[in-house]
Parts: sequence; structure tokens; C-alpha cells
Amino acid sequence: MGDMAKISVGQTVGSLGEYLKEQRVAARLSLRQLAQQAGVSNPYLSQIERGLRKPSAEVLQQIAKALRISAEQLYLQAGIVSPDDGVGGSVEMAVLSDTGLTERQKQSLLDVYSSFLAMNGAGEAGADAPEGTDEVSITTPDAPTTEEQ
Repeated sequence: MGDMAKISVGQTVGSLGEYLKEQRVAARLSLRQLAQQAGVSNPYLSQIERGLRKPSAEVLQQIAKALRISAEQLYLQAGIVSPDDGVGGSVEMAVLSDTGLTERQKQSLLDVYSSFLAMNGAGEAGADAPEGTDEVSITTPDAPTTEEQ
């Protein structure tokens, strides 16, 4: 569909709006028609296209569905996921491209994931994280517990 190579990293919300407008024009939909199909208000969609509003992933999902384009493309464009985020991006992309999940489940997973990152202060590249905190302890019934000493 669109040439992925053209997407540069660190794009502004403004370019998301431009991209959406291009896609809408290509789909021969008026602003009103797209707003109706995506289940958002006309003024809200207009503000997104003009780069005045940053839509949530869920709204992008609805718009993508109405435009019949992949939500991943919109997420990349919106800077929700970035192709060279390394680990971060690949987790999000894996979640987004998993066909076994509903869109709502994907959204929930991404919300939890980003809240974990925020909680762990991932912004500081984990510099102040004590050794071994990246291991998540999940107790399963068959796993021997270390508490029996």
C-alpha cells in the first residue's frame, strides 16, 4: 500500500494528520463520512487532521478500520510505536500484529506494557534499577517454591 520507507522516525502529530487526510482523500471519503464510520465527531476528526489533537490508539484503530488500512501503519505514523525503538517497538509491534487478540485486548496489553515501563522508570534506561529487578516472578502451581526452607 503506502511506501513504508517514507516514514521517518520522530514525526510530529501534524504529519499524522496529513497522512490521515491523504488516506481519507485516497479512500474518497469526506471528513463527515470518515468521522461517521470511525464513530468520532466531525470537529474531533478535523482537529486530528490539522494536527491539533493527538488521538488515542483506540481512536486510531477505528479510523484505520474505516479507511481499510492497517492500524500498525497509523500507530507508526502517530509515533505510538516506532520501527527503530529496538525492544520497545518490537514488543508493541508483536502485540499489534498478533491476530489471536481482539483490538481491545491489544489496547489493554499496550496500556499495561507502557504503564510497566513508566513504573520502572524506563525513561532513564533502567540506570537506577537494582540488579535482578527485570525478572518477573510468576508462581505457577508446578514450580517448586523457595519459601519452604
